[in-house]
Amino acid sequence: MIAMKAIEIASVVQGTLHGEDVTVTEAAVVNSSEAIEGSLFLAIKGERVDGHDFVADARSHGAVLTLSTKSVEGPHILVSDVVVALGKLAQHVRSNLLNLTVIGITGSQGKTTTKELLTSILSAAAPTVAPHGNFNNEIGAPLSLLHCTEATKYCIVEMGARHKGDIAHLCSIAQPNIGVVLKVGTAHLGEFGSIEAIAETKSELISSLTAEATGILGTYDNFTPKMAALHKGKNITFGESSDCDIRATDIEVREGRAHFDLITPEGRSAVGLRIVGLHQVANALAVASVATVLGFSLDQIAGGLSTAESQAKWRMEINELPSLVLINDAYNASPEAMAAALQTLVFFAQERGGESWAFLGKMHELGESSDTDHAAIGTLASELGIDHLVCVGASEYGAAVGPESATTVHLCKDKAEALLVAANINPGDVVLVKASRSEKLEELADSISVQWMARMKESDENS
Repeated sequence: MIAMKAIEIASVVQGTLHGEDVTVTEAAVVNSSEAIEGSLFLAIKGERVDGHDFVADARSHGAVLTLSTKSVEGPHILVSDVVVALGKLAQHVRSNLLNLTVIGITGSQGKTTTKELLTSILSAAAPTVAPHGNFNNEIGAPLSLLHCTEATKYCIVEMGARHKGDIAHLCSIAQPNIGVVLKVGTAHLGEFGSIEAIAETKSELISSLTAEATGILGTYDNFTPKMAALHKGKNITFGESSDCDIRATDIEVREGRAHFDLITPEGRSAVGLRIVGLHQVANALAVASVATVLGFSLDQIAGGLSTAESQAKWRMEINELPSLVLINDAYNASPEAMAAALQTLVFFAQERGGESWAFLGKMHELGESSDTDHAAIGTLASELGIDHLVCVGASEYGAAVGPESATTVHLCKDKAEALLVAANINPGDVVLVKASRSEKLEELADSISVQWMARMKESDENS
């Protein structure tokens, strides 16, 4: 963060300073244990935890100033709403960093992977700030901006939304120079009511861009390409058709990872991704589009994509156990993401020669279409030839899988029953574990791993 006196921060956030006029030299934190010398601590009152109870702990770690809604120990600025004040401060900092390029990314899926790939390429060239974890809301996005200093060249901001207007609000704070819309899908359909409403919300990123900014649009749904009409400045498209500005061709999958030729206005170059899944091609093309706009060479882009690895926990996390591949993708789930994960499972199983096991928990926030969407994924699993569909507290997946299907459906009421089914996994098989985050299926993935390792140890001892 740029160094600021407490009195200046108070003026920006329209609050009242109490105590010494200290200087904040480090970024804001909401977790008191993450404070360091010179930090600003945000005392946010949540549903379960009140940040005001942790002011002393933040100060013990080095925080010099607190934003709060009531009087606390040490120098603090009283405001009516800490989150609103955070947004004002981030907007101020962003406006004063004239050499900073902000890249905003939204979409129903792929934001985090795209962010990580882009961070890998940009950070190799210049100081880059990107959010850690799922920092894509009215708290996380401003926090990312507050990590920027005069030395920062690029800042990547993930923009998620729960309501109409959320992304427009984040854009008013971040003032992106480049706006990327990956894809409009059905994630959070239950909250928005229709895919049209989701598309309208995602389009706020493009309609918020100035004429000098650049819009980057995927071509993987019917809504995103049409957003070009909302922006008076330059727009470029990415995808796999010949009319896209940035595209992939000659795509193939090896060991679950996509290999393709990247085509940009500069020419053509081979890319071999290290991250798993055919669906990652779209994310890689989005990154290539941003890097092209920023003036990176084709060789830099292709090389960067081919060496980048994802650090996102529980997102297509490949665990190479003895004689078993376990794919832990338990962080989130939507129909589109489920379909992509199942396809990846098939690729791995085909290459390994063993059976495929899909341990699937519920997809949340799908609204009235929930039962239908779950059944459709079960049908897809059958069509793809997945050997075992294990429904973990989600019998809806098996509703449309008939007795004639080659897919064996296992209905489990909970993770404990699913673990019993997992005892039937054999050497050479491939396992996928996936569900919405609140299902906590990473616990099942860990249990399957422990159970498998115990079996392998016992087998070795008996051989």
